[in-house]
Amino acid sequence: MGFIMDGLDAEDYDRTYGDRELVRRVGRYFKPALAGMGLVALTILLATVMQAAFPVLVSWGLDRIEGPQAGSTITILVVSILVTGMLAWFFNYIRQAMTARIVGDVVITLRRDAFAAVMRRDMSFYDETPSGKVVSRITSDTDDFATVVTLVMNLLSQVLLLVFVTALLFQRDVGLALLTLAITPIIVAMALGFRKVARDTTRKAQRSLSRVNANVQEMMGGIAVAKNFRQEQTVYEEFGPINEQSYQVTVRQGFVFSSIFPLLFIVAGLGTVALVQVGGTTVLGGDLSAGDWYLFLQAVALFWFPLTSIASFWSQFQQGLSAAERVFALVDATPRVIQHDPQPVPRLRGEIEFQQVVFGYTVDQRVLNEFNVHIRPGETVALVGHTGAGKSTLGKLITRFYEFQGGHILIDGRDIRSLDLAEYRRQLGVVPQSPFLFSGTVADNIRYPRPDATDEDVVVAARQVAGGDWLEILPEGLETEVGEHGKSLSMGQRQLVALARVLIQDPAIVILDEATASVDPLTEAQIQEGLDVVLADRTSIVIAHRLSTIEHADRIIVIEAGRIVEEGTHQSLMQAGGHYCQVYNTYFRHQSPNYRPGTGFVPVLAGEAAAD
Repeated sequence: MGFIMDGLDAEDYDRTYGDRELVRRVGRYFKPALAGMGLVALTILLATVMQAAFPVLVSWGLDRIEGPQAGSTITILVVSILVTGMLAWFFNYIRQAMTARIVGDVVITLRRDAFAAVMRRDMSFYDETPSGKVVSRITSDTDDFATVVTLVMNLLSQVLLLVFVTALLFQRDVGLALLTLAITPIIVAMALGFRKVARDTTRKAQRSLSRVNANVQEMMGGIAVAKNFRQEQTVYEEFGPINEQSYQVTVRQGFVFSSIFPLLFIVAGLGTVALVQVGGTTVLGGDLSAGDWYLFLQAVALFWFPLTSIASFWSQFQQGLSAAERVFALVDATPRVIQHDPQPVPRLRGEIEFQQVVFGYTVDQRVLNEFNVHIRPGETVALVGHTGAGKSTLGKLITRFYEFQGGHILIDGRDIRSLDLAEYRRQLGVVPQSPFLFSGTVADNIRYPRPDATDEDVVVAARQVAGGDWLEILPEGLETEVGEHGKSLSMGQRQLVALARVLIQDPAIVILDEATASVDPLTEAQIQEGLDVVLADRTSIVIAHRLSTIEHADRIIVIEAGRIVEEGTHQSLMQAGGHYCQVYNTYFRHQSPNYRPGTGFVPVLAGEAAAD
């Protein structure tokens, strides 16, 4: 069975909590609902009294059903049973309604805390954790937690019923009551024995469900690629083993939970048989009336049900504790990006300096090693180099998406780790290669960094990008719905929306990560026109694979294997005929209007240099 559990290991941020610590933390979420829980406890008490009254009334009637008063006795008995039944239903309704509200409030708070924790995680967390598994913790695990919280509320009802029935048993016959209680430790010991295996099985079941969620989410995100290459069957076959694993683990969980009840009921049944034998002998001996014997047997039946429910609760309770453990692990995950002394951030000038910076995405993947660079305020710096050289890494460190392991990064002379992160990032504008748009209108997406921006502000920002001509193509202008992830717009249109979004933000530092790498020449010209507006009077980091976005930069920095190998202007670097010239001939040469196919490698393009 070992293969069933393959791939169900804990995440890096998972941790193990003791039952006492979990219960204590869960209790904090119930603290605001103490008044409501008091009302629930009262209704549970009243409902329990009504339930316990039923066998007492029947026992009273059995001892008085003979004689001339039998008719009135039956009438009183029927009316009493009807009234107690209605009251029991009413009190249970109030209990269930109040419990649903309290549990709903607790779950929504827990889910809010989990979502807030996800928002606080840095980008390395999302690189290492499939989004589907995170979604599973916020949705499925909080639902499992809610189910067990309801069980906890029901447990109180069972405990009270057990107390009432135990008192009733001793009041009727001490010897039979002691015989009943003698079997209780056996039932409790069996239930507690399930606790460890139930906790482990439940944890595996929740992890298997998160794998299913992660696989489905990834498939939905890449469905266009799958269909393009006619790989629907392959995707389906990849889903099969994951789904089968979830099935096997869930079946095993169901077997564990289902097996406890038959075992408990067998023990309870054997105990009942013994009580019937001893009680029947007592009745025949004249030491117990028939009504009292009936009451005792009914009380024993009432005794076994809450006892087995309480005992089996501990195994079911592990499902809730396991769910709570997974959610709390997400909430408590240690961030890697830490601001040591967050201070207010005034309007930035945009000076950036890397001093002996050491960074790696993992321990074995060193990207920058004692890296140094100084970018002046208002300067436009283009970063070029082969794929994997470390260009995008610089942008991610400036935006504080990742924690560096050594050295210093200074912004306007201040350590980046001493800045208030929210205030700092409000002054950063990032335009990625594949911009993400949220569902809504074009105007909504432009307004995203400034929710308080007026409609006029949005229009001004949109028309500053490429003269606003791109808006005429949109069916409803700024009110055009972009669809999920912006799929209703072309890649170029999404890029123009992203530029307008940055423009309305008015950042001091702009980072362009290959912003024109996936568009046609006409859209590239529109984007370039928009870039001229966005980059004006701002410090700009341009990571590009398009000649048009770098040839007019104030400075070009050539990066190779995480270090600077050349820097200068386009013209000076071309004349030098060094590494930049090789990169130019590899990536940019064919984009030049003077390019002629078949001319071979040209280390120095003197004609172009002169033209520039």
